[in-house]
Amino acid sequence: MTNTRKLTTIAILTALSVCFVALIHFPIFPAVAFLEYDPADIPILICGFAFGPVAGLAVTLIASFIQGFTVSAQSGIYGIIMHIIATGAYVLASSLFYKKHKTKKHAAVAIVIGTVTMVVCMFFANLIITPYFMMGAVNSGTVSAVLSLMPFILLFNLIKAGVNGLITFFIYKRVKHLFLKD
Repeated sequence: MTNTRKLTTIAILTALSVCFVALIHFPIFPAVAFLEYDPADIPILICGFAFGPVAGLAVTLIASFIQGFTVSAQSGIYGIIMHIIATGAYVLASSLFYKKHKTKKHAAVAIVIGTVTMVVCMFFANLIITPYFMMGAVNSGTVSAVLSLMPFILLFNLIKAGVNGLITFFIYKRVKHLFLKD
């Protein structure tokens, strides 16, 4: 594959990620409507599987900034940071494992590893980062507020990563021929 074709494909996957979040987003839990599902991680995960973890992380960074300054501008730098942490952890863990074991069975394992990694990373990211952005300071009150939402946050991340991983699992082998020559 030529570098031009690879860069073009990566750019298309980045654009798809931004378009997906712009067009498809909805809350999973009405009580915490700010936690919205979107399929933006699917093209990023496909990129990570096809071109490796570095390409997947690059698309994560670029898509996070584009999304953060356009379709999700209301969440500001907080949204950009959280998207980079969540999707970065997800795509790195999944694509690092898949890079060494490129079978259908290992793709499923890679997605589970990525999902668990994302959920764990977001637990800590929400405990450390969210109190500051919620109240402008980290103290026992802001941490308690985040802890009260943690069951929703963890379940949200599990559902989002699980659904996006499941969709990727079923479509990756069918679409990889569009940009990879075996």
